[in-house]
Amino acid sequence: MKSMTLTPSATCQLLEKLGHTPNHRLGQNFLIDGNIVRKSIELANVSKEDIIIEIGPGLGTLTISLLETGATVYAIERDKTLFNYLEETIPLANRRLHLMEGDALDHPLAGFLPSSDQSFKIVANLPYAISTPWIDKVLNQNPPDTMVLMLQKEAAQRYCSTEGSKQFGAISIFLQSAYHIHLGHNVAASCFYPKPDVGSSLLCLQKKKDIFLFSEITKKRIRNLFQHRRKQIGSTLKTFPEEPRDKWLNHLREEGFSSRNRPEDIPIPLWQKLEDYL
Repeated sequence: MKSMTLTPSATCQLLEKLGHTPNHRLGQNFLIDGNIVRKSIELANVSKEDIIIEIGPGLGTLTISLLETGATVYAIERDKTLFNYLEETIPLANRRLHLMEGDALDHPLAGFLPSSDQSFKIVANLPYAISTPWIDKVLNQNPPDTMVLMLQKEAAQRYCSTEGSKQFGAISIFLQSAYHIHLGHNVAASCFYPKPDVGSSLLCLQKKKDIFLFSEITKKRIRNLFQHRRKQIGSTLKTFPEEPRDKWLNHLREEGFSSRNRPEDIPIPLWQKLEDYL
């Protein structure tokens, strides 16, 4: 099947034929701009040797374009109507497509099970409601070399933000410890059908050579601190065990910070140091 980007009217007609109303809760805003599809594939530098994970393929516009590069694609679709449509439309006899029906939060890599040193990439127009918890799950596994993600603009800004910013938070720390993040493209609402109420951004993430992954207990502690971001860090650290709390506070003081700082003031390398004490 040749790739095609559906116009708004063609998308509407196809959805009507399927008897399907876009589900706002599932973030069903279908991409109708071929330039964005091409930009996503270009940013990910997709080649025929690649294994690609796609989340929420919808009507298959990106999926088909990925397959045309010769890459192997693992895709997961939660909506049964769209899953059935994809099964009927894309030639599944082509063994380079592995299509799964299910929830991406349960199967963040769409059923792909990489070995510890296996290279793969993620290219996805992410449902906005699951972007942060899904990324958190991806970081718990063998992280991909490259991710090119369509995201709500506000989420993209959180992921890119640095200390001192009101948008800086736990997910900023976890992602930037593992990836170099580049803003690839701002995407207008008119590139989707139906139009979302918010702007979107295309992000390109490249895995760092010195990748740093936090343990689950440290991630839980950091999230808890940012839930009280208006409080001085000394107050919220009272929930920590005494020994790791005191050791980390001493380290902060050595670096010119104190218990009076707020979580958003602390740079990422000092958050990574917390891992040593928990």
